[in-house]
Amino acid sequence: MKYIRYSRYTGEPADAVDMEELIKRLGDFFLQSGFESQYYGVSEFDPEKTMEALRQAIMRALSEGDLLPEDLLDQLTKEGSAKSEQELKELIDRLIERMMEEGYINGPPPQVTPPPDKTQRGQVGAGRDTQNQARFEITDKTIDFLGFRTLKDLLGSLGKSSFGRHDTRELATGVESGGISRKYEFGDTMNLDISSTLFNAVRREGAKVPIVLDYPDLMVHQCEYQSSCATVLMLDCSHSMILYGEDRFTPAKRVALALSHLIRTQYPGDSLHLVLFHDSAEEVPLGELARVQVGPYYTNTREGLRLAQRILSQQKKDMRQIVMITDGKPSALTLEDGRIYKNAFGLDPLVVTQTLEEVAKCRKSGIIINTFMLASDYSLVHFVQKVAEICRGKAYFTTPYTLGQYLLMDYMSKKTRHIH
Repeated sequence: MKYIRYSRYTGEPADAVDMEELIKRLGDFFLQSGFESQYYGVSEFDPEKTMEALRQAIMRALSEGDLLPEDLLDQLTKEGSAKSEQELKELIDRLIERMMEEGYINGPPPQVTPPPDKTQRGQVGAGRDTQNQARFEITDKTIDFLGFRTLKDLLGSLGKSSFGRHDTRELATGVESGGISRKYEFGDTMNLDISSTLFNAVRREGAKVPIVLDYPDLMVHQCEYQSSCATVLMLDCSHSMILYGEDRFTPAKRVALALSHLIRTQYPGDSLHLVLFHDSAEEVPLGELARVQVGPYYTNTREGLRLAQRILSQQKKDMRQIVMITDGKPSALTLEDGRIYKNAFGLDPLVVTQTLEEVAKCRKSGIIINTFMLASDYSLVHFVQKVAEICRGKAYFTTPYTLGQYLLMDYMSKKTRHIH
């Protein structure tokens, strides 16, 4: 007689991996800004990112531990075992499939080849490894998740924080009740106090149906006035942000994602725009921030300020501010004829003078500039202090590791103290 033996199904190892923890550990790989390519070449750290590079990044994340049982990880990484290598490859492939299924990455698009009669004749030679050269892209879900986790980590390091909008001392007809009701006046938000309004109508007309409302019956809640703010984040992406043995651009991108998540979830009345400045300056959608790489070599601070002013002039908010993250002195200037004047040696008097004039224009427009400097050169300290003095902003001399704490503390505390 034939017997069939059943055993308990334990599932695949890849199904037991915490996907959110894996995405968090892959954050630096997803957001990398060109720093690694200085040492390893563009083949592994391609801005477009190959599937082979993703496999290597997942392998590094698994080797850090905690994602898999230690005995299983040792078994899969055992040297000289063809079976272990195959099982490890299948595990990583399954993790990539899960990332696609759960919407964290988009795989390579389907390939469309021309008809056979329009293709070149084959020739003898080495075949192309199309699987390793296939590209992938991270999705908006991954970008939003990395912003959330960064924000959570930063706020956790700050201690307990009370979330909320930016409260002031004034009372107005907003959303949240903050005082006794008062009579409606033209221009007030129709945040009606229904009970008081009906009581006035009944007291005037008596208890009858239907209740007839008149203009003097209307009562509205008084609420704490909550200010709104328009922010332009100016991010230096000149080549110095990845030089000198330190990646400063990737932490800055993480902070920008965290600030974006904070504004969208806790301060919905605020707006955030992103400006990258290098030889020139351009506005970049926040959704594209994770894919941005370090650009040309020079630092055209003045052009970034000009673009930021144009963006803020279109925003009808109580407060308008520029948050500038940089590690270098202004070294470029856009001339009137469109040419770019460049001087990377010292503080060029022409560049500095024109840049400070633009800072003065920001002050006349009521725009505050807060500067976060990722360097401590003496001449730069003097320049940044001058910027803060002209525009009545603040200057923070920080590092890539403490940048997020200082920036979020400034954003949340400054507006709480704002009084109309």
